[in-house]
Amino acid sequence: MDFQHAPRIWADFPALAAGVLLADGITADATPDLDRFTAVAKERLAAGTEADFPEIQAWRRTFSAMGLKPTQYRCASESLLRRFRKEGSLPRIHPLIDLCNAISLAYAIPVAVFDRAHVAGSMEVRYASGEETYLTFGGQTERPEPGEVIFADEEGRAHARRWSNRQSGLSAVRDSTSAVLIVAEAMHATARADVEALTATLAEELSRTWPVHPETSIRGRQPRPDPA
Repeated sequence: MDFQHAPRIWADFPALAAGVLLADGITADATPDLDRFTAVAKERLAAGTEADFPEIQAWRRTFSAMGLKPTQYRCASESLLRRFRKEGSLPRIHPLIDLCNAISLAYAIPVAVFDRAHVAGSMEVRYASGEETYLTFGGQTERPEPGEVIFADEEGRAHARRWSNRQSGLSAVRDSTSAVLIVAEAMHATARADVEALTATLAEELSRTWPVHPETSIRGRQPRPDPA
């Protein structure tokens, strides 16, 4: 499937770096190794809260730029880190979600996972027109606000609202999920390098846990060379 960010998103957020991964052959009966990733998060959180992390601070600035209060609407990785810091663990949901959450904790970068069977055609991160529909995990239908950043498919269905804040129940991973789209996005100073490392790590762990051969790509501007 095709995945992209709209030109206006790149123009308005030039610091954005994104890692995109496609995989087929996911099952619900695998047991990924999560401990080394949660250990990284514990070590980082021992020195301060997630609000101190440059990865999180960059997303907070982005949410502010979108007119959102960043302590009311948090990016997915901040929400995970906050819960992990308070509770010491995260609930197990599905082996793929558990793995992506653990890697998101370690890198402090949001990682979104979509069941491709429930995505109509291509997916684009773009500004909402206000005509799109969004299905909550509770089964309610919402309409994103015009100008809100969403993940939208070709039928105008929003698979995430407020960019990296909240995913839709429509394309959530479930036991029957086999083919997935995974997207990691960051905005901080070393976003490109960190997203590359996260994507490579995730591809390696997927191949180790399932009989899959992920396809990966990195999007976003290369870091500018230092002046001579």
